Amino acid sequence: MAVRAIRGAIQLDRDDPDEVLRSTAELLSKALHANEIDTDALISVMFTATRDITSEFPALAARQLGLGDVPLMCAVEMDVVGSMPRVVRLMALVESDTPRKYIQHTYLRGATALRVDLAQ
Repeated sequence: MAVRAIRGAIQLDRDDPDEVLRSTAELLSKALHANEIDTDALISVMFTATRDITSEFPALAARQLGLGDVPLMCAVEMDVVGSMPRVVRLMALVESDTPRKYIQHTYLRGATALRVDLAQ
């Protein structure tokens, strides 16, 4: 079994706790589903949020999905001039036999513009 990284991002409509939790749960669920990853195969998940997201921790959405025993971490994304606002990103490390070139990365809503080559 190999360790694989799954990337993804979602742009929020606004910064409020419900939107952060709902959007982060959608992103994480779709990323795991697209790669047929069972939660037992999760090693850890790193979330970043742009500086304009301050109302809630994205990792709380993963906890609410039942990932109580998975190491989670949140950080602030680099504040680059002209970067897209209100974006939550994730990088999930998973155990998977899927070759790296077949891993499906998940970019949703406005975040599809971040990786047009990978967007769902």
